[in-house]
Amino acid sequence: MTESFLPKTPPIREYADITNESLQRLEEIAYNLPKLLLTGKVQKTINKLSAADLSVDDLFIESRNKNIRLAMVHLSFISHAYIWGGLKPEPVLPESLALPWVKVAKTLGRPPILSYASYCLDNWFKINKDEDISLDNVALITNFLGGVDEDWFVTIHVCIEDAATEAIIAAQEIAEMTESNSENDVLNKLKSISSSLGKVNQIFSRMPEKCDPYVYYHRVRPFIFGTKDNPDLKEGLIYKGAFNDEPQFFRGETGAQSSIMPFLDGALGIYHTKDSLRHYLNEMREYMPPEHRSRIDKVEEISQAQSLIHESQKLKQEYNNCLEEIRAFRALHLEFAGTYINKQSQIKNPFGRGGSTITGTGGTPFMKYLKKHRDETAEQKIK
Repeated sequence: MTESFLPKTPPIREYADITNESLQRLEEIAYNLPKLLLTGKVQKTINKLSAADLSVDDLFIESRNKNIRLAMVHLSFISHAYIWGGLKPEPVLPESLALPWVKVAKTLGRPPILSYASYCLDNWFKINKDEDISLDNVALITNFLGGVDEDWFVTIHVCIEDAATEAIIAAQEIAEMTESNSENDVLNKLKSISSSLGKVNQIFSRMPEKCDPYVYYHRVRPFIFGTKDNPDLKEGLIYKGAFNDEPQFFRGETGAQSSIMPFLDGALGIYHTKDSLRHYLNEMREYMPPEHRSRIDKVEEISQAQSLIHESQKLKQEYNNCLEEIRAFRALHLEFAGTYINKQSQIKNPFGRGGSTITGTGGTPFMKYLKKHRDETAEQKIK
């Protein structure tokens, strides 16, 4: 059965069946990141370690592969804390972090950078195991500075992924439908999508409740930038001992790396014009788990949704309801980008820094990008 893009069972919080010292050290550093960042000791702590001190070799014994995603979370957070946690960005990542990070990332089929999969999808647990996923029952495994605002920002996304489950399942089924399916078959799935996305938008709208724009801009956002199109790291990042010590350029963590919207676009036949922003959207797939990428590619390839819907006024109306929920999501994203980034960047403040004010954490002119996809979604409603 098709599932959402959020893991069906909560990610593991500690390494299972392992007593290896290097992994215990990795876990301890990740757990203490908020304190190390607060006291300015991240770089000092990491610089003391040798290339073997954070070895992940034990993870590659077959029975222990389930620990690899947790290692990717730990290594991504620690590395970003090392790069962005000082007064200025660090252009060289030491071997103790670079080598295990590159190895684990390669195994997972993703670049060695903090991406949405490690920031959100693999970084949560249920406070009460017997209760459902909700904003009252989800917490994070790993943080940068920690605190209500950072936790709320990420758990909102975890709950969005969960709430989109019904939409993802229905969209998959619509993508597989042909003219042999009845009007009611299609209609019921479209209703499931719009209902599910209504829940997504309700959750998303709660972002301001516990995530303050000032705190987000100065205390959350600075740690999730990447090295591509980033004016603060124009020369890229050197992963010592990897890539022949040549600088690498990777996009930062961004919600554009979530598979929900590209999957729905593909299944429903929503088209975005080919320009630099379209190229960026496609590039974001490289940061998704490979199995998510392949699912998006598949629905884009097989979906006949547009041809099925054009024959029925009832289907057109429900299809437009789905597009309206997607448009509303993109409009809300645009509104939050204005409040949490644009407005904050215009306020003079001697404390903290929000990173680049021109580009988003993924390295894009984000306001233009968000407006474009909101408008293109609205324009494709069927008359």
